[in-house]
Amino acid sequence: MAGLRRWIASAPPGARVPSNRVLTAEYGASPVTVQKAMSHLARLGLVESRPGVGTFVRAVRTAGPVDFGWQTSALGAPPNRTSALSSTQRTVAPDAIGLHSGYPAVELLPERLVRQALARASRTAAALTRTPATGMPDLQAWFAAELAASAPAGVAPATARDALIISGSQSGLSSIFRAVVGHGRPLLIESPTYWGAMLAAEQAGVVLVPIPSGPQGPDPDDVERAFAQTGARAFYAQPTFANPTGAQWQAETSRVVLDIVRRHGAFLIEDDWAHDLAIDAEPRPIAALDDDGHVVYLRSLTKSVSPALRVAAVIARGPARERILADRAAESMYVSGLLQAAALDVVTQPGWRTHLRGFREQLRSRRDLMISCLSADAPTTALETMPVGGLNLWVRLPEAAEVAAVVRECELRGLIIAPGREWFPAEPSGPYVRLNYASADPTRFAEAAGILGEVLEGG
Repeated sequence: MAGLRRWIASAPPGARVPSNRVLTAEYGASPVTVQKAMSHLARLGLVESRPGVGTFVRAVRTAGPVDFGWQTSALGAPPNRTSALSSTQRTVAPDAIGLHSGYPAVELLPERLVRQALARASRTAAALTRTPATGMPDLQAWFAAELAASAPAGVAPATARDALIISGSQSGLSSIFRAVVGHGRPLLIESPTYWGAMLAAEQAGVVLVPIPSGPQGPDPDDVERAFAQTGARAFYAQPTFANPTGAQWQAETSRVVLDIVRRHGAFLIEDDWAHDLAIDAEPRPIAALDDDGHVVYLRSLTKSVSPALRVAAVIARGPARERILADRAAESMYVSGLLQAAALDVVTQPGWRTHLRGFREQLRSRRDLMISCLSADAPTTALETMPVGGLNLWVRLPEAAEVAAVVRECELRGLIIAPGREWFPAEPSGPYVRLNYASADPTRFAEAAGILGEVLEGG
């Protein structure tokens, strides 16, 4: 009932809200739906019920404000440009259409496998004992074997010892940037790219050097030039199903960029966050081509197993591995053995591969449906890259569109989308929004596209 929320937002405090009977007739909703909506608005503090009188738009409470000004001097200037949560981390009203999230819907996850794995893990020693700082050996071996399966003949594959188990890829990025790049040092980074990587880099005091990246990846000449001009010793990239675009590097681009990294005595920090989210292409980890320690590889299970099982791995060789391990040990000492045991249980069950096949088809179906709805109901938008994996559409708005205003107006109408600004390490190259096709109810995609289309048309 987004229309009612818009009415309340524009109504003066104390205005009487139409009765439930009137609302039922106006919106064509059932009495139960209207009652639930009114209860939700009351919990949000937007309306208040006066027994025997009616329901009214709630007046803004004007209690004296708390003064936190003293913290300005105590904290000093903020360490980075990110002063608030990403739009992808927002909690929204249950009746809103949320296309902003960075995760798939619960019904797409292997719920039965996860619940059974957690139950089994709770009955083992992992529930009561600490694990090695490097992680459970069997889970290390699984991550290493997954990468080694992609290694061509003649390349020495990664081993279990090369893998470090970490609590989610975000913590891994922080440690990698501190240990491999270093405070005040330049880091080459794709543009657009994952907002969390930029946040981790800025928290580590790393200087970002943007490299434009398109549907097939970055131009190797741009990468070569940036290494030569900046003296950077690392390049952070998502060659497989990039966030936010869903693009995959061409195989030749991967080989050429790896050669450039080697020539400059540098590192490629490969974030393989969407390894299990393939749709129209298979993952091709660049780390599988490397046996001399130039690639620091990061893979997470959070998106494909469960957000509650924050388990990931860094695969690195030589002194780089030891420095990353030292940073992780200082930060968190070790990862919960219970979570590690449950994650290993899930990915080694016969049903895991079955889940991935079904997951792939669900992602394809949702992606195609959202594209179809946008084409029909928001025709002024453009999709420059057909995502071959991942969770998102990277949608370009008309040139005259003011992204922030579009996002605000969509929210007033019950549609939550993510402004593209968050994915650019420098000025945005155009007016973009990111739409997650895996998180919301697909039966509401047409409604979402209609809202976006109306907003863009000024309706």
